[in-house]
Amino acid sequence: MIMTDKFKDIPIEGRIWIILRYQAKIEDYDVVYEKWHRDEIYGESIIFLNADVADLNEEQIKNIVSEKTALLREDSKMTFSQLEKYTFVNFNFEFA
Repeated sequence: MIMTDKFKDIPIEGRIWIILRYQAKIEDYDVVYEKWHRDEIYGESIIFLNADVADLNEEQIKNIVSEKTALLREDSKMTFSQLEKYTFVNFNFEFA
């Protein structure tokens, strides 16, 4: 799927290899879903445009991922980071 201009600048940190990147919607939010690999860690991310979630706090954004998708495994931990333009919720970590 072709990324809209909204998501054309998603940064890739260091040695991360993107396995899959797909633009989708969760309720009214445009998001990008990623599966990735870095060193010996595999994980998944939901990426939001900061402007779209400006009125939400960290817990509310994590709740969107955990309650409105079927992606999060029951035992998964979640991490959260906000960069200049994008908010990342990472989950389903596996160690090779």
